[in-house]
Amino acid sequence: MVAVAWMLAVLIAAGFGYATWRAYGQYAERQRLSEERMASFVAQAKTPAAPAGPSPAAPGGPAPKPAPAPLPVPPKEAVQERLLFEAAGKAALAGEPVLAIQLYARLLSRYPQTALAEPARAAVAEQKKKLAKA
Repeated sequence: MVAVAWMLAVLIAAGFGYATWRAYGQYAERQRLSEERMASFVAQAKTPAAPAGPSPAAPGGPAPKPAPAPLPVPPKEAVQERLLFEAAGKAALAGEPVLAIQLYARLLSRYPQTALAEPARAAVAEQKKKLAKA
């Protein structure tokens, strides 16, 4: 019986050692891949940009298209307005007219001049009709 206990202890220790060795190998592989990605990114960032004019190899050839302008980042208020409007709409779809009306009211009180004001007012009227029927 003692031999079985020792055998079990050795097997558990060997399993733990194997799991630790394998986890370290996976960690080392992830680190190596991460360093390769970082080196690739740094190499791309350090390369000089190509001249904007036509290439010297093809004089008079078509000029390359300019890069598209980055999309403007919406202000924080616009994101919050949209989130409030979407949350109210989801509450209305979930059958919670009181919560939807409260969220639309919060939207209108915080942002009265928003582009979402008219749809919010129309949705409030619709939710009030649903609430009156219930």
